[in-house]
Amino acid sequence: MKKFISFLSVSVLGGAIALIAYTQWLQPILQIQNNSISENPIVFPVNYLNNVNNGGSNVDFTTAAEKTLHAVVHVKNTTTSKGYTTYEDLFFGRPQNREQVGTGSGVIISSDGYIVTNNHVIQGAKSIEVTTNNNKTFTAELIGTDPGTDIALLKIQADEDLSYTTFGDSNTTKVGEWVLAVGNPFNLTSTVTAGIISAKSRDLSGRNTQSFIQTDAAVNPGNSGGALVNIYGDLIGINTAISSQTGSYIGYSFAVPSNIARKVVEDIMEFGNVQNGILGVIGTELNSKRSEALGIEDTEGFYVSDVQKESGAELSGIQEGDVIKSIDGIKISKFSDLKGFLNTKSPNDIVEVKLLRKNKIKDLKVKLEKLTTINIPIIGTLRELKSSELKKKNQEYGLELQELSGYYKEEWISDGVDKGSIIIGINALKVNSIADVKKALNKNSDRVNRIEIIKNSGEKMVYRFR
Repeated sequence: MKKFISFLSVSVLGGAIALIAYTQWLQPILQIQNNSISENPIVFPVNYLNNVNNGGSNVDFTTAAEKTLHAVVHVKNTTTSKGYTTYEDLFFGRPQNREQVGTGSGVIISSDGYIVTNNHVIQGAKSIEVTTNNNKTFTAELIGTDPGTDIALLKIQADEDLSYTTFGDSNTTKVGEWVLAVGNPFNLTSTVTAGIISAKSRDLSGRNTQSFIQTDAAVNPGNSGGALVNIYGDLIGINTAISSQTGSYIGYSFAVPSNIARKVVEDIMEFGNVQNGILGVIGTELNSKRSEALGIEDTEGFYVSDVQKESGAELSGIQEGDVIKSIDGIKISKFSDLKGFLNTKSPNDIVEVKLLRKNKIKDLKVKLEKLTTINIPIIGTLRELKSSELKKKNQEYGLELQELSGYYKEEWISDGVDKGSIIIGINALKVNSIADVKKALNKNSDRVNRIEIIKNSGEKMVYRFR
């Protein structure tokens, strides 16, 4: 296992390199400062040329701005981190606790003080303060988070009804549509910028796990968690990230679609965690090369390579080789379209799937099921177990290791950890569900530093990682 631990140390170094690359190219738009917030941002004078033929001159943004400004708040989170404050501390290895302040934005979604923001805005916060547009400051309670969609829900107690904005339907938004971004970049409160939707269902992870609205409305550090609204003032997205080499806006910004954010908020309020509905298919998006290799003329859609047994997809009649073209009227051109749609749905929802089978269109109704698996990169796929399954394994709680994967697969196998092993703890927290796993990962910034495992032999092992 010493060799295993050394491999893990190498992975940490690799992760650090990857993190540096991430921060150079794609960044959450959170402004972070040590100890205090500068009230006087640096301002650079810029000369603009008047363009009398401005194509957007006939669009009136004032109504949307007036509806949104009072619903967007300034969010300040305070965390404690260890660092070296003097050369003596550095020399003797005595890190000191120091206060770090992060600032972002949030959107009031109800008159009684519920606020949606980004998870990364409040992650690890010791305390959270919210300041409204009329300069009133409140201590906020964290209701819940979903790191997967980067959404968090806060609550403040006010002695009056608060101005709020209403969710719009992000599915109906169109590329080329005018939008406003409202937030607090660089601590400049109540800032409004305009742009257009330049793309939809944008995945930035490379793992087909995201489905952002892309805009060219200018956003910067501090805009995280702010509102993206249409010209009517309807909330269609939560501003989340920018593509940048410098940390500042260079032309592209990304927002979580409102339909996804609304689903996350509703689940947190009702269940305390997000309830994901799954279709029960495995496959890939089509393109020219894949279509040619598969002998398919169509180059758009989701190709079904496998159907999970006893899933809603199998029970409804979806087969290997089918190409999903749309769900509930939403066109499916790539995997992020499918992922984005499913993130708005719950277990037991019934959806209408239009698919292509042997050059013929078929319409099927599929009942979505609850997601029961989660992937932990360092070890593999974990599956929730029913009470009867736990009883057969003589366990009171835990998740089953369904499939080993990743760089350390052979190391795990050589140490006696294989399919069927039971994971009972992650990062010192007991785990019995996907929600428990997400909570354990969120506690440690999505890193795994400790795993408790019951091997198939019955031996209990605790693995620690650096």
